[in-house]
Amino acid sequence: MEDAEKLTIKEWAEEDRPREKLVLRGRQALTDAELIAILIGSGNSKESAVQLSQRILLSVNGNLDALGKLTIDNLTQFKGIGEAKAISIIAALEISRRRLSSVVVEKPKIQSSKNAYDFIIADMLDLQHEEFWCIFLNRRNEVIKKFQLSKGSISGTLADVRLVFKSAIECLSSSMFLFHNHPSGNLQASEADKQLTKRFIEAGKLLEIQVIDHIIVTDKSYFSFADNGLL
Repeated sequence: MEDAEKLTIKEWAEEDRPREKLVLRGRQALTDAELIAILIGSGNSKESAVQLSQRILLSVNGNLDALGKLTIDNLTQFKGIGEAKAISIIAALEISRRRLSSVVVEKPKIQSSKNAYDFIIADMLDLQHEEFWCIFLNRRNEVIKKFQLSKGSISGTLADVRLVFKSAIECLSSSMFLFHNHPSGNLQASEADKQLTKRFIEAGKLLEIQVIDHIIVTDKSYFSFADNGLL
């Protein structure tokens, strides 16, 4: 009777299947047992993968640290867990352990035009032609990505607003700094620079991605549109 009543994972409602649940609702929505069920893939003749995973967890009182200490021999005592599945569980928990022991590298923060200039100058120093760069930030003003949009001539470079915002959306950026250099050393913003900045700001408002500043870079100094009230 138990065999007849047991449903395989494929017979469950789609939102209750661990793999589909992860895709539909995100990894945080899964229980520990459901995550382990994804690792082992299948259960045994009397238990689904989730039920088997629940029983394995019950044997260690739901403690993942204790589960991580189980050996292949310990895990293969459970019907439905062969060596390959045991190795998958052990490997996944070992990756988790190593992740916790990894050194967390803090992302640099940019909170002023000076921060921004100091962050980008190494990429734009000593250039004999114009380049256009962007820095994308998250909501904490941490750098997500540094992006070179274009290279140009001594007197100018093209900046495609669509390409910048496409890249910003792809990396889930909340805000950005824009940069272009003047090889001549002139820190004055041209009318073309002002019009370009205006197009970026307007696009940013539509897409809810703030343009914090546009900075003209030279080897020795910079001009900030924000600091000079031009945003």
